[in-house]
Amino acid sequence: MGRPLVFEILEKPATSCFIGICSAIWFYIQKKNIGYSHVGLSYETAIAGHHWRIITSAFSHISILHLVFNMSALWSLGVVEKLGPIGLGMEYYLQYTLVLVVLSGALVLGMYHILIQKFKIEYFRRVTAVGYSCVVFGWMTILSVKQPTSKLHLFGFLSLPISFAPFESLIFTSIIVPQASFIGHLSGIVVGYAIAWGLIHGMNNYWAVSMLGWIVLVSVFSLKRSGAYDFSFLEIESVTDPSSVRFVGNGRALQMSALPATGVELV
Repeated sequence: MGRPLVFEILEKPATSCFIGICSAIWFYIQKKNIGYSHVGLSYETAIAGHHWRIITSAFSHISILHLVFNMSALWSLGVVEKLGPIGLGMEYYLQYTLVLVVLSGALVLGMYHILIQKFKIEYFRRVTAVGYSCVVFGWMTILSVKQPTSKLHLFGFLSLPISFAPFESLIFTSIIVPQASFIGHLSGIVVGYAIAWGLIHGMNNYWAVSMLGWIVLVSVFSLKRSGAYDFSFLEIESVTDPSSVRFVGNGRALQMSALPATGVELV
């Protein structure tokens, strides 16, 4: 008989919180009938200044199967929180999850830019990506380097050697799920290797909090500028005006406007 779930949750508190956040957002999206084009990340929306979508796209899922697959993998990868003795642990997990969310999203946009501008593949101009898979694939990759003897458990019955899991999952999802974002998953793997091999390092609580603060600041201003969310207390005027930001009152209104998308990719 397995251990009670409550003990597993207590041993993986950060993972449990991320699963709860993604699940709550999925429920809200379903209840409010919000489309992927309103929360997903695409090249055109990024060019239009919707920088906040790097965050919303990562934590949003449209289908229940997409959510279950990602959360099942994430639950298994939560073992990272227990590996403090080998330099991982909960703080490491939180700090580098933040890095994975931001850098994998930025890398996706960078790849889209190359495909559009260099190879003239216009399909990637409006394709919209949603999902937490960039982070999931990133942690698969980090764990495959740091703890290669681990296994990835999916749906409670499927078990994969973690050393092969990133590329096995990359190929498997691309074949089985036509809408799966190969570029999104590959971005997570690339950033994961950069972290695991020490190319990206030096994160601590100070830098993590600073990074989080900048993410909040950029997201608020991009939401305001793009008109997606009306922060009535914050007024942004022309850059020619030295006092370009003013606080003018209180109140807010949701405006879920978005550029049209040609397709969706699940990440």
